[in-house]
Amino acid sequence: MTGAAALTRRGWGRIGPDPAIAAWAEAALPVAQQQISASQEPWRCGGTWFVGVDALPNGPDGAVAGVAFPWSALPLQPVALHPGQLSVIRRGYPQPSPDETASAFAFRQSRDAAHLDGLLPVGPDRRRMIREPHGWILGLPLTGILASPLVVWEGSHKIMAAALAAALRPHAPETWADIDVTQAYQAARAQVFDSCPRIELPARPGEATLLHRMTVHGVAPWQGSAQGDRIIAYFRPLLATVAEWMAAP
Repeated sequence: MTGAAALTRRGWGRIGPDPAIAAWAEAALPVAQQQISASQEPWRCGGTWFVGVDALPNGPDGAVAGVAFPWSALPLQPVALHPGQLSVIRRGYPQPSPDETASAFAFRQSRDAAHLDGLLPVGPDRRRMIREPHGWILGLPLTGILASPLVVWEGSHKIMAAALAAALRPHAPETWADIDVTQAYQAARAQVFDSCPRIELPARPGEATLLHRMTVHGVAPWQGSAQGDRIIAYFRPLLATVAEWMAAP
């Protein structure tokens, strides 16, 4: 099952392999490698994870190195795209690091650092608020490394949508970006772990992974002896308001 039907029922869909996606990935890889090598951004998790937000210099239409974005192969309407994230994982991920607490590292190991995109930690107490409402999450692998794949909790989007709707309902929609949803989010995520299947989604160039915007997801620890970088380009185009984020299918 791929596309909109999978997104509605499962919260994720796999697309391809498709020659248009493969052509884009082939063109994007050397550009991505150059950007990663030239970046001054520090690697996290003991040098095993390059976050790479906005690191891919694609155009607003998604084209890179003269190759068109594979809209024709995707169950999505073309929209203006931000520079893609280049998420890079290396052998040994994750490793302890000074910028992460012991409990956060343990959660990364045991729960794949599971999270919901769009909820940012705000203020000194790092309270979760919906500050980056996005329409969907699209992952396009640039290398064939299958270690440390994307992980999703199937059906988690339904639990998250219900929990966040209940937390926001007492408040005016124009204030929703400033509402603390930490408690609702953490309780819903615990329910997700108890009731939703954990699915690993390794993918190769020429394939794409599409996630519902409210699907809980993470990255699995590196397993096996594969050599090289696992590079995935991610796109999360923003919606205008949190109300639109909540109302979208």
